[in-house]
Amino acid sequence: MSEQRSDEGAGRSATDPWLTQMDALGGFIRAQRHLANLSLREMASLTSVSNAYLSQIERGLHQPSLKVLRSIADALNLSTEQLLAQTGWMRGDNGRRADAEQYPAEGTVPDTEDVIRRDPRLSPAQREALLGVYRSFVAGGASG
Repeated sequence: MSEQRSDEGAGRSATDPWLTQMDALGGFIRAQRHLANLSLREMASLTSVSNAYLSQIERGLHQPSLKVLRSIADALNLSTEQLLAQTGWMRGDNGRRADAEQYPAEGTVPDTEDVIRRDPRLSPAQREALLGVYRSFVAGGASG
């Protein structure tokens, strides 16, 4: 049954950009949780969110509230803004994503992002998750 859900998730995200973004957010959260060496159960304890719900967020099946994103960010020692950028909710005054403000001119985005986008071995959701992790590291290194 879980294999069927995974297949459905992959098919639905390919057709809906918002669902692709939720899949990417979930992948980003999962990657950050693994980097923090936390189990779902430990993260649930830190966030006061059930491990079943966290699992569904990581699989892109649910859109978390701002309150849940804040608790996840705190548990992972990230800024809420980093998670908001992953959801596409963090935008600048001109409607662009916040990360676009750092590289406003076309073609000035670092080559690493272009290589990730063109890697045929990655699915679209994996590309977005990897780009999210990469951007969080770059943003974290610039601020501290």
